[in-house]
Amino acid sequence: MDQTGKPKRGKLLLVEDDERIAEPLIFGLEAAGYQVLHSGDGKEGLSLALSAEPSLILLDVMLPGMDGFEICRNLRSVSSVPIIILTAKGQEMEKVMGLELGADDYIVKPFSFRELLARVTAVLRRRELDLGTRSTSSRLRAGVITIDQASRRVFRDEQEIDVTQREFELLHVLMANAENALSRQNLLDAVWGEEWIGDSRTLDVHIRWLREKVEEDPSTPQYIETVRGYGYRFAKSLQ
Repeated sequence: MDQTGKPKRGKLLLVEDDERIAEPLIFGLEAAGYQVLHSGDGKEGLSLALSAEPSLILLDVMLPGMDGFEICRNLRSVSSVPIIILTAKGQEMEKVMGLELGADDYIVKPFSFRELLARVTAVLRRRELDLGTRSTSSRLRAGVITIDQASRRVFRDEQEIDVTQREFELLHVLMANAENALSRQNLLDAVWGEEWIGDSRTLDVHIRWLREKVEEDPSTPQYIETVRGYGYRFAKSLQ
């Protein structure tokens, strides 16, 4: 605790029913300065996520009462709280599904505590940087797409598009560098942070989501183009 009596590094919610995993994680995270709430039940975990307002959620997939995917789906309809999915080794579809439902990252069991702590730190740091950008009032417009950096809203033909925090950041980086090819690594560093150690396919998943929202025909994108073997480019010039 700091001098105000608050946790030094924020409040985390761990939703994990395996006590052999949960107990050492709680001990380690509290030793690192976090306040940790814990639930081993899916429905209770969702209730805690909504009522306790944690800074970040560590979410297991296989849970009694309600699985992690359903929790993630429910949370993303009302909240942008960072979520790290805890997934079983080799379960590729669990990783992809978690990202598609709006999780910020995933970590494969078994994992080291050092790796988990690094991912938690990186995700929270990105959130802090994101909140720090909200003071700007400038807009970027290209073709029929407009982003408002102050309100963090995206418009197509003056109609607002519902985007996640990460989708907004990715679109902003692409538009701010309109007509320039950006490498995959540059985009990952800019949006996910240089210390991010997750799967690079996360970028492709978010690009696909963005195309589905901003392109008239996502299968033949006119705005977000693939630069084969390199990365992506926002093809329209700013107005």
